[in-house]
Amino acid sequence: MRAAGLFAGIGGFELGMHQAGHSTALLCDVLPAAKAVLTARFPDVEYRDDITQLRSLPAAVDLICAGFPCQDLSQAGLTAGLEGERSGLIGEVFRLLSRRSIPTVVVENVPFMLQLNGGSAMRAIIDEFERRSYRLAYRVVDSFGFGLPQRRERVFLVASREIDPSSVLLADEQPISRPKSAIGQLAHGFYWTEGLGGLGWAVDAVPTLKNGSTIGIPSPPAVLLPDGQVIKPGLRDVERLQGFDADWTQPAESVVRQSARWGLVGSAVSVPVARWLGQRLMVPGGYDATRDMAFPTQGKAPRAARFDGRQRFAVRIGTDPLGIRPPPLVDFLTDLAGQSPLSLRATLGFLGRTRRAKLRFEPGFIDAIEGHAERMGGSIEQTRPRQLELLAA
Repeated sequence: MRAAGLFAGIGGFELGMHQAGHSTALLCDVLPAAKAVLTARFPDVEYRDDITQLRSLPAAVDLICAGFPCQDLSQAGLTAGLEGERSGLIGEVFRLLSRRSIPTVVVENVPFMLQLNGGSAMRAIIDEFERRSYRLAYRVVDSFGFGLPQRRERVFLVASREIDPSSVLLADEQPISRPKSAIGQLAHGFYWTEGLGGLGWAVDAVPTLKNGSTIGIPSPPAVLLPDGQVIKPGLRDVERLQGFDADWTQPAESVVRQSARWGLVGSAVSVPVARWLGQRLMVPGGYDATRDMAFPTQGKAPRAARFDGRQRFAVRIGTDPLGIRPPPLVDFLTDLAGQSPLSLRATLGFLGRTRRAKLRFEPGFIDAIEGHAERMGGSIEQTRPRQLELLAA
């Protein structure tokens, strides 16, 4: 197929599709940093900056890939839904489809969209495709099951007027177990910037990579290693955690600071997921209709579903199409020069937030973080105020 990559970011969709044998006829993204990466990595592809100024798609295009902006749909965002200034841009996809009916469309976004406004965001998207006589299927998948030590769930939706989307998105399932916490034996990724509302946590993996703050400050995870060290992984390893080659986003530094590359990576589509979709678009599988269930008429949308042209069904299926177990996180993180220890200030800030929030943690986790703080030069008064209060009492 010949694809148009809309909201293309750094080309995760496009790279995966190329690896599967497809090609790209058009790339579109408004960010100058994304443009620097895309034009360097796909130098022969037509580039457009602003989807709102794109009147129509090239005649050769028979596939749209669109990881539309998630800020208004994410749990951390403003939950403005499809009416939000950024996530509402998916309306531009439907505008282009009204100009010319592209045979197949693949879109991606965060799972929170399934429950946003009582599931109305997802139902609105489904309605738009059904109105245009597309069959469709969608499913939450986790990058962890594609051989990447990152717990990253995303909704992928395939709509088509030529092939059965169920045979693309719902044909494969190879469930794999997630490792259980084992402090001192496995690496544990977590977000040290959190602590009051909840702990972003993953065992033998990093939690979902983020695109950073709204003002461009990166938000790298921390990793508690089995030996008790707490480090921040380097940018080159983080690119690999999304399935890119190390330094894939380096061209962005021609227009932005290096720190901005973190956000580009955090917003990207994981390459192996796009490759799997591209392979199934090329060679569809078979769908087992015994997975069908009733699609709820209200409330949050199910985590997998399909529309066969006549009826909607919820689908009983998990997040692991291929079930490729990733290597241990400690073995995956090879860029030792890019790693840095979590600073004493950051460690103490995290400990302080966890105490104020009174969150529950895996046995041994807080002890390990306190031990890291002490090795970084912190005193017992700084790291263990609760114990001191008890002793004083």
